[in-house]
Amino acid sequence: MARIAIIGAGGWGTALGIVAGRAGHDVRLWSRNKAIVDEINREHVNSIYLAPHPVPESVTATGDIGEALRRAEIVILAVPSHTARTTLRRIRPYWQAEMLLVSATKGIEIETGKRISEITRDIIGGGFTPRFVCLSGPSFAQEVAAGQPTAIVAASVEAPDRLLAQSALSFRNLRIYTNGDVVGTELGGALKNVMAIGAGMIAGLGLGSNSVAALVTRGLAEMVRFALTQGARAETLMGLAGLGDLVLTCTGSLSRNRYVGQELGRGRRLEEVLGGMREVAEGVHTTRAFKTLAARFGIEMPITNEVYAVLYEARSAHEAAEQLMARPLRGEFEGTEL
Repeated sequence: MARIAIIGAGGWGTALGIVAGRAGHDVRLWSRNKAIVDEINREHVNSIYLAPHPVPESVTATGDIGEALRRAEIVILAVPSHTARTTLRRIRPYWQAEMLLVSATKGIEIETGKRISEITRDIIGGGFTPRFVCLSGPSFAQEVAAGQPTAIVAASVEAPDRLLAQSALSFRNLRIYTNGDVVGTELGGALKNVMAIGAGMIAGLGLGSNSVAALVTRGLAEMVRFALTQGARAETLMGLAGLGDLVLTCTGSLSRNRYVGQELGRGRRLEEVLGGMREVAEGVHTTRAFKTLAARFGIEMPITNEVYAVLYEARSAHEAAEQLMARPLRGEFEGTEL
């Protein structure tokens, strides 16, 4: 049994807490929301983000981040990417070098383009390299909490760290694989959200399966093209953190990013769509970051550019689809090592 702190009590953080609690671990779930903390401790449910799934009694909630981290062996970061730096700063005074940080956050920082592992080194590192694992892959929180079979991946440059995360968090319906490619795993988990917004636009326009298949396939090529320039391995993008998560997020009805794209395709305004959502659609922020990075590194990312144009330049989803189809003809594998 391990002492596990989960920082963030949204749907995914709560689902991981439920799995860890079922596995017999001592879990402390931190939230800024007092109502969530009180409800988990009193009713053993998080009705705001993960109703109706019961939270095991071995999981307790707290609004005190120091209390959550006290004697923790594994710390799971499950907050939106745009709050990662601020949250890590709150964690830093309580950090012990032996703690293992498991990032369940999918996204990159808009202002810097940094991945969560890089932000962690910025904030937590100081005379030592923080132990870090990226946890990613195709996983809707509702389905994990409901006990449906799910496979994800734990990535770390250090084999003992990824094996620890694998053994601690794998339980019954949650099967965790491992790899050593943190860069590819982080980028796959972030970029697929951009593509999911595009897939949602297709649905919102009323287009069919041909269009979705084209978007997913060319979206994967775009993901690989970018990731390879950052030192990722192509096989990582073919695995759970890339293709697996891409297919889920582009086709699943529980995908928040797909929902945003779908509503934009139907003609709704972005502010209106986001205003009615309880949780963050990471792809909205991530699109901005990847468009900037693509320009910086000279990487061709046409789907990302069109998603950006719809989100931030008032282009219609119909116009974006026309722009993609009107691009110059080319070979399928140009610019990749596929």
